[in-house]
Amino acid sequence: MHGFYEAPNTIIDMLFTAQQLLYTMTPAQRAACDYPMDHPGRFDWDFIPKPDRTGIPLWQLDRHQRVLAHTLLKAGLSMRGYTQALEIMAMENILRELEVERFGVIAGDFRNPDAYFLSFFGRPGFDDTWAWRFLGHHLSLSYTIVGQRWLSVTPCNMGSQPAEMGTITPLRADEDLGFSILDGVSNGQREQMVIHDVAPADYVTRQVPRVGKVEYPDYIDLGIPWYSITDADREALKFEKDRPRGVAGADLPSSVRATLIDLVESFVRRMPDEVADRHMERVTADGIENLWFAWAGGQERGTPHYYRIQGREILIEFDNAIDNGNHIHSVWRDYRNDLGHELLLDHYEHERHHGHHLETRLKSSVPEDE
Repeated sequence: MHGFYEAPNTIIDMLFTAQQLLYTMTPAQRAACDYPMDHPGRFDWDFIPKPDRTGIPLWQLDRHQRVLAHTLLKAGLSMRGYTQALEIMAMENILRELEVERFGVIAGDFRNPDAYFLSFFGRPGFDDTWAWRFLGHHLSLSYTIVGQRWLSVTPCNMGSQPAEMGTITPLRADEDLGFSILDGVSNGQREQMVIHDVAPADYVTRQVPRVGKVEYPDYIDLGIPWYSITDADREALKFEKDRPRGVAGADLPSSVRATLIDLVESFVRRMPDEVADRHMERVTADGIENLWFAWAGGQERGTPHYYRIQGREILIEFDNAIDNGNHIHSVWRDYRNDLGHELLLDHYEHERHHGHHLETRLKSSVPEDE
């Protein structure tokens, strides 16, 4: 199972770039972004604007450091994923102008394309276990490197507010492919596919560090109380790990099955090919019969809508409910290894029995005085 998480080339690119960036930092800069691996903040990947965000923001980096920060960001993404991230960050400029009337002069600080924060957890080094995160409004990317061998890249979150403006359309493919699946089935299958006529305000699984067996959506999205759902809506929308909803991929028409795979790839290929290829191999090995697609909310563009792709190990949620379908949240999750959960458990258990390589290499097997 762990073979699906091996990504040596991506890991080494991250390691060298992270080391170089950290070496350029002043003590104050490093203190702002360098945390132990067990720091509780590592589990907070929530992408909303927060006044107490941890890490170092882009605006506190000099020109050379910003280049290194972007080089690290690109190391963790495909070129397509990197351009999506840049578009999401650039959308803050547009959002600032759209919200000047609402927020006044503070819009310039509240909506800021430099308000994205880098954090490092643990010691980026050979054979070490460490993590890093790039986090801000509508962009949350978490990477966990275990023993310089395994890499967890989820939760992988991207959003867009507005969904499109001019030529900036970071998540259009995810929107278009979702509607293609909905529109490509018979009326009977559509009735089975649409699990509820109301979309959740945000992800049904919310921003929990690890997806539970059952999850319910919140009543509102934080800071947006004018779109709310009821207890009955929450029950209809709930996620159950052992009871997927909607239509299984094997039951879809062949052309729609292909579109479903394209949609999964649209999320997974935000990552470098070395990473994405292995995860797509896992999806294929699990079988199309174990990949389910469910829809909720409006069935036309410009209405609040949501879809969920649920597999044996993979979970994708796409929510475009706020502002009448003009405010997207999208996430790719891994039941077992969000934030490297099982990889870390196994790694630490091995260390408990055998010791850490960086320590055992410095100790004699049989000391001279024994």
